Amino acid sequence: MELNEKIGIYSIAVNLLLVGIKILLSLLSGSIALVADAIHSSSDVISSATVLVGIKISKRKSKTFPFGLYKVENFVSLLSSIFIFGAGYEIVHTIFFKTQNLKIENLPYAMVGVVLTIGITFAFSRYELREGKAIGSPSLIADAQHIRTDMLSSGVILAGLIGSAFGLNLDKVAALLVVFFVAKSGLRILIDATRVLLDASIDFKTMDQVKTIIMKDPRVISINAIFGRNSGPFKFIEANIVVKAGSLEKAHFVSSKIEKEIRQNVSRVDHILIHYEPQKKETTTCAVPVIEDKTAIADHFGSAPYFYVATKREKDGVLVSEAYLHNPASADEKGKGIKVSEWLLEMGVDLVYSPKGFEGKGPGYVFSDAGVGVNVTEHKTLEDIKKEFQRI
Repeated sequence: MELNEKIGIYSIAVNLLLVGIKILLSLLSGSIALVADAIHSSSDVISSATVLVGIKISKRKSKTFPFGLYKVENFVSLLSSIFIFGAGYEIVHTIFFKTQNLKIENLPYAMVGVVLTIGITFAFSRYELREGKAIGSPSLIADAQHIRTDMLSSGVILAGLIGSAFGLNLDKVAALLVVFFVAKSGLRILIDATRVLLDASIDFKTMDQVKTIIMKDPRVISINAIFGRNSGPFKFIEANIVVKAGSLEKAHFVSSKIEKEIRQNVSRVDHILIHYEPQKKETTTCAVPVIEDKTAIADHFGSAPYFYVATKREKDGVLVSEAYLHNPASADEKGKGIKVSEWLLEMGVDLVYSPKGFEGKGPGYVFSDAGVGVNVTEHKTLEDIKKEFQRI
């Protein structure tokens, strides 16, 4: 049996215990507020039993429900709110239609009993809320919030009993305050459950985290759209991105890597769907390592004193910009290739010419990950490469 199921059973047992204690206390004291609170706890028993059934059902998947029945938990939360409102109605009915017959001599015993119920509800609601958040169970979280209203209402009832012991008729006032706490709890659970059932977006913090993970990949040009929704304790995420990739196979690789990154950093993600589109560029930028005279190709990529960087218009191959840039890493002793590669990426280079390949080397990994093409050329002069670049 899994933890959430065990907690569901514990919740039923705790609520049954509270109902028994409150019925006994109401008979002992004659307090209308305690009768109202016993009705409240009785609704908790039904609610907790519903939560347990919902937890068991929500784990199932089938051909009819390929995305699982996770939302059953949210539906159960919705039912819990209805039970809470029903308890509130019964409490109001009791306040106005039941005759009060306080037994002053038994009030000290009733007070001790109420303190005991406060301790029980505080300890268990805190435990259930902590575990519910840890495993992302909305039904357990809702049940914990439901039970917590018992603690608040019991505190109000205790104050009413103390007042009654001193001759102040506060019992019905205390019962009405219980109704307020009950209604507030029910409304919060109702809103949260309805949001999920209507596929409202997941919280801003999580969505921002997903966006950051996607845009961290240097091959991602932009995010066209991103959506996220909750289903029970799980998250479903969908994104439409534009990637810098020369083939669908490469774009799929980028997409898969982003999905893996999201799963590693965002908790309880059940399903990720990333639509990718190749970058539609009107221009292409290339980089060529050249020697001091800026006419011949440098033999060593990382040590080249200069790089010729040119941008052509795709529709007709016309060069729209040309520049000779000093290599900022040429004098470094180590890591020249990787530093130069990262520098070229910052300038938006799409294609690199080199007299030697980068297989198994740092620049090769950098360019491959970023979707930058590498042309191993036999040309010795820059002029020949310029002509080839304009043709392709």
